[in-house]
Amino acid sequence: MIGLIFRVLRVADGYQGRIRGAAALSFLKSFCAKAPFVAAFFMIAAFLDGTVTEMTCLLSGLALVACIVVQSILQNAADRLQSAAGFEIFADKRKQLGSHLRKLPMGYFTEGNIGKISSVLATDMLFIEENLMMVLGDLMSYLFSAVIFVVMMFCFNPWMGLVSLVITLIMYGIGEAMKASQLKHSDERQAASQKLTESVLDFTEGIGIIKTYNLLGEKSKTLTDSFIDSCNRNLEFEEGHAPWARAVNLTYSLGSVVMLILAWMLYRNGTMDAAMFIGFLLFTFELFGPLKAFYGQITRLTVMSACLDRIEEVFEEKELCDNGDDALPDSTDIPEIQFQNVTFAYDKRNVLKDISFAVPKNTMTALVGPSGGGKSTIASLLPRFWDVKDGSILLRGKDIRTVPLATLMDNISMVFQRVYLFQDTVYNNIAMGRMDATEEEVYEAAKKARCYDFIMELPEGFHTVIGEGGASLSGGEQQRISIARCILKDAPIVILDEATASVDADNESQIQAAISELVQGKTLLVIAHRLHTIAKADQILVINDGCIAEQGNHESLLAAEGLYHSMVCKRDSVKGFQNRL
Repeated sequence: MIGLIFRVLRVADGYQGRIRGAAALSFLKSFCAKAPFVAAFFMIAAFLDGTVTEMTCLLSGLALVACIVVQSILQNAADRLQSAAGFEIFADKRKQLGSHLRKLPMGYFTEGNIGKISSVLATDMLFIEENLMMVLGDLMSYLFSAVIFVVMMFCFNPWMGLVSLVITLIMYGIGEAMKASQLKHSDERQAASQKLTESVLDFTEGIGIIKTYNLLGEKSKTLTDSFIDSCNRNLEFEEGHAPWARAVNLTYSLGSVVMLILAWMLYRNGTMDAAMFIGFLLFTFELFGPLKAFYGQITRLTVMSACLDRIEEVFEEKELCDNGDDALPDSTDIPEIQFQNVTFAYDKRNVLKDISFAVPKNTMTALVGPSGGGKSTIASLLPRFWDVKDGSILLRGKDIRTVPLATLMDNISMVFQRVYLFQDTVYNNIAMGRMDATEEEVYEAAKKARCYDFIMELPEGFHTVIGEGGASLSGGEQQRISIARCILKDAPIVILDEATASVDADNESQIQAAISELVQGKTLLVIAHRLHTIAKADQILVINDGCIAEQGNHESLLAAEGLYHSMVCKRDSVKGFQNRL
């Protein structure tokens, strides 16, 4: 149990002094709370001795008032130290988590971990922040008080000290058994909470498809089952806690009675005088109170342990190495991009196999081929969304793993089919491309991206707040804003994933014009879905089954009558069929 508290203190890191200070203040506060018993003891002793005076009563009353005032001050100071520290600790932890997530490979976010991240942020950190940190000082105070009370009993009488120690050890044993049981249920409870979060996210993100295919009943059942499972885990958690809680309470009650009987026996045989006996009666049921209060918080501690396990699990995910310090040269004598014998695998399945090619500066290289062949993977490896398994990727002759990630990303812009805009103003979504850009530069980028006019028609113009993910804009409008962001960034390398593949004809012409502005004087790596868009590419790589099946320009590949020729002929036959219709 003590180990769990020290585990929290390790999380507190630079705030440990404040937590310990809060514990010290809570400890002093608990002594002030016992002041009425001490005052009563002295008053009773004075009555028995016949030495009570008005001054004695007045001093006792003033002492009680002073203790109440000091207790309030200490409580306020302890709360300020520990609760404020809790919020500050997890404010820092959230920043650290954001920094950590930024350095993880993209594969981590495609392996069903979004629910885990959401649960860690919205449930685990919040629980520790709002529950445990508020009482941590009190918990430490309870432990100190329990030890001090046992020592006091030994000072009182050796037999009373020995019996109180035995009862304390029994309560400790029950508490440790309770902790072991609760840890198991806590893990299950938090796992169910994560599963529920994942189900809610899956349901809300896929609601359009669910409605389209009339899957509301099936998917609602999945979501309902997750709610039921979470409810059952919480009930099991409480049911598992109840017997142990009863055992602690029973031990507390029986232990207090045993101590009371022992005190009576000592009084009867003359070992304890009347004043001491009456004084002991006043705080008999406070003797094991600190331990009872401590184990009353056991559920918070065990849930905290499960929360910390999940938080640490995310933090332990291996980051992409970012200790490179190579600068990128400006030389044009070497290729801008080179893939050298690159092999890459998702888990254990090789997706790319010994890929090698070079992209000269200010040229266009197109990636074509059947779906699932590895085109998008090649494009994702260049900005280090993942690291290669074997081989290397060079940028101006430098291995991208030896270049700082910030420098690498400053040199690359990406425009993909799936656009994500943040719930913020249109202006800030564009300015994200270069945060030090002037207002005039942002407006100019919007004009080049052919989105200035429709932005000005929005209720607040550039200061209109758009929905999360750009939900309040059409797909074409979202795409043009993302292109404006890339134009503003003005990176020398542009990766395009056929930005017009899923938009209507009206938006396609606007987006093509915006892309034309974006790619002027750039090195292009284009994932092509529509073959007519890459006929003028300087080189075309036909990617099939993780390998480069063919390489050349449009004319040479057609003349070779291989896979590229088949793809073009198939497209032309489909287009002719559509024209006949």
